[in-house]
This record gives sequence, C-alpha cells and structure tokens, in this order.
Amino acid sequence: MEQLLTFAAQQWYLLLALVVIIAMLVHSFVGAAGVKNIPPGEAVILINRQNAVVLDVRTDDEFKQGHIINSLHIPVGLLASRIKELEQHKSHPLVVICRTGQRSTQACSMLRKHGFESLYGLSGGIVAWQSANLPLAKG
Repeated sequence: MEQLLTFAAQQWYLLLALVVIIAMLVHSFVGAAGVKNIPPGEAVILINRQNAVVLDVRTDDEFKQGHIINSLHIPVGLLASRIKELEQHKSHPLVVICRTGQRSTQACSMLRKHGFESLYGLSGGIVAWQSANLPLAKG
C-alpha cells in the first residue's frame, strides 16, 4: 500500500489523466443530466416496443434531407418556445436526435428541466442511424 501511495504522489499527473479518462467514459455512457445515450439498434427497440417518440432537433434543411419516419421536428433553437407541443409525450420515452449527438444533449438538458424523465440521446445522431442502414423519410 505504501508503494502505491508513493507512486501516486510521484506520478500525480498519470493519476489525474486516469480520473479524467474515467469521467469521460462515464459521461459518454450516461450523457449530460442523466440522459442515456443509446445506439441506433436500441433506439429502434424503444420505438417499436415502448412507443418511444423521436424528436429531431436539427435545422429545417437538415430535416428535409432525411429524417426518421414519424419523428417530431423542433429545431433546438426553437425548443424552449415550443416545449408545450411535447407535453402530451411526457409519459413516453423520448429519443432525441440531431446530426451527430451534440445538439441532442443540449435539448435533453432543456427537456429534463421541464419535467421530462425518460430521455435518450441517439449516439452519433442521424449519421449513426444512416451508417446502420436504417430507413429515412425525405421531404
């Protein structure tokens, strides 16, 4: 035990790096504000088995280029002013998507503050969805 403490004292920067890496790994699995990030396959299961609602927070142009079938579309910049449109879906799991996963994290934090509890972010966003060869609707 004494050797371990000596090592930690002499190599504090390695210990710090380890703590940072572990924190980043935990954050990537749990997400911000307790939001679970899930891969496309798990999102499909939530949609099909638990009637999850898909919320697409990308821009209008991004949405028109291709979106998940039956997804709701509210750009992240307008979410605060349009949050009431989602009130009827509070009892369902909500899968929030964007292009790569950054904006969906921001949207999930806002939704959590408004009482939404069952929130999931799509890991990798619509890019990961397309990479998994899952269908998109256009227009």
